This record gives sequence, C-alpha cells and structure tokens, in this order.
Amino acid sequence: MIHQDWENNNTIKQVKCVHTNAKKYKVNSVLSEGRIYDVKNETDEFYFVIDNTNRIAGFKKEYFEGI
Repeated sequence: MIHQDWENNNTIKQVKCVHTNAKKYKVNSVLSEGRIYDVKNETDEFYFVIDNTNRIAGFKKEYFEGI
C-alpha cells in the first residue's frame, strides 16, 4: 500500500490549477483555480496532489499546467 505514504513523499514538481470544469466529477470543492499545488506522484493521466482538504488525491492532468 505504497499510496498511503505519498503525503510524506518529496515534492516532484509544482503545477497550477487552470480550471475546475469537470464533466463527470465535482472538483471545484477540492481544487481552486489559480492555486499552485505540490505534486507527490504522477502517472500518465493523473497528478496526485495535496488538495484543499489537506489530503492526497488524484486529478486528471487536464486541470493543471506546469510552472
């Protein structure tokens, strides 16, 4: 269960949230447009970041841009 320790991992990079217009899920309650987030892990489709609830969560890369 390696994902349980991701919150303590070093930050890989930082990304900026560019929109929260999700088609299927409600992400505007856990992400803020314009805010910079620390990426703790990354896959081909997702960034795993500490969201506004101070928990780690995976979000599609389309919500972010690199800085």
